[in-house]
Amino acid sequence: MIERYSDHAANERTFLAWVRTALAVMAFGFLVEKFDLFLEVAFSSLAKHPFSTGSRVVGDVAGLLLILLGGIMMIISAIRYREVRRNIESADIWRQGAGGADLFLVALLVLLGSTLFAYLLYTVVASF
Repeated sequence: MIERYSDHAANERTFLAWVRTALAVMAFGFLVEKFDLFLEVAFSSLAKHPFSTGSRVVGDVAGLLLILLGGIMMIISAIRYREVRRNIESADIWRQGAGGADLFLVALLVLLGSTLFAYLLYTVVASF
C-alpha cells in the first residue's frame, strides 16, 4: 500500500474538483459570450420586432475573461496539487493557508459576476 494513501487521495480529489470547477467556469464564459446572440434571435422571432441588447462588448469581454479565468484556475490547481503532494511526502511539517492566488480568483469572479449582473440589468431596462 502507498504510504499516506488517504492524504494523497484527498489531494487528488481536491485537484479534480478544481479542474471540474475550472471547466464549468470556461463553459459559463462561452455561454455568456454567445448569450447576446441568443437573446436577439429568440426575442425577434417571438416579438416580431428587433431587440437590441445594446453593445455586445460587455458580454464578449466577460465571456472571454471567464474562459481565461478557467484556464488560470487549471494552472493554479496543477501547481497547488504538485506542491501539496511534495509536502505530503516530506518529513517536515508544513503549515499552508489560503494563498494570494485564491483570493485573487475569488475577487475576479465577484467582479465579473457584478459586471454581468449590471449588464443584464441594463439590457432589461433598455428593452422596456
